[in-house]
Amino acid sequence: MLPASVSVRRGCEGSVYRGLTVGVAIPARDEAGHIAAVVAELRALRNPRGEALLDHCIVCDNGSSDGTGDVARQAGAQVVEQATPGYGIACLTALAAMPPVDVVLFTDGDHSFKASQAPALLDAIAAGADLAIGSRRLGHMEPGALTLAQRLGNRVAGGLIRLLWRRRVTDLGPYRAVRSSALDAIAMQDRAFGWTVEMQVKATVHGLCMVEVPVDALRRRFGKSKVGGTWRGVLGASFGILGQIARLRWEAWGVERKRR
Repeated sequence: MLPASVSVRRGCEGSVYRGLTVGVAIPARDEAGHIAAVVAELRALRNPRGEALLDHCIVCDNGSSDGTGDVARQAGAQVVEQATPGYGIACLTALAAMPPVDVVLFTDGDHSFKASQAPALLDAIAAGADLAIGSRRLGHMEPGALTLAQRLGNRVAGGLIRLLWRRRVTDLGPYRAVRSSALDAIAMQDRAFGWTVEMQVKATVHGLCMVEVPVDALRRRFGKSKVGGTWRGVLGASFGILGQIARLRWEAWGVERKRR
């Protein structure tokens, strides 16, 4: 269960990267083969003073059956449980457990991104951005990192966002950093695959500063992608993303009608 609304508190004592305290939220389901490396590499990051870059590392075990949560704990992460499946609800659960930070970094538990590129996302926030999206299209993708369905889905969603909100988006990538104040403003709600697009569209609607940062995409070493690895995943993600775009556009039209 989650509270009616999730608010990430800002500011805390601890390590600081360019004046910012940072926590990472990692949704994970059946990622026992990857999660230890993900957590270890993130916890090994250091700020210029040699201190741990991340103040908090929270993994949401989203109903795993392979011991993902236990592996993450052994690697040094704080683990919270969420039995209800869904990418968005896993992110919301991790946020609800997040102590006070200035910035939240999101990444997946499948080792599809490089921890070493997290500072580039945080640098964009320190430079004034509210939301920094890790764009795989602007970076390098290993062969097999994204399926054809995932690449096409990104292009379709990006095209719709550009058409409906006049905002150029190259990727809905889950590797991203966002100010806690921005998270409070946009009040995230989606509990499934519409999470990433909801964040980007709401950031646009609220006039927040959103930038894209090139990141590399790595091919999975174990198991199948929850999104691109099965037709069920592909269809679920497609309906979730397109449904979220339709809902947000409908809500915007309702607001516009009331103003007339």
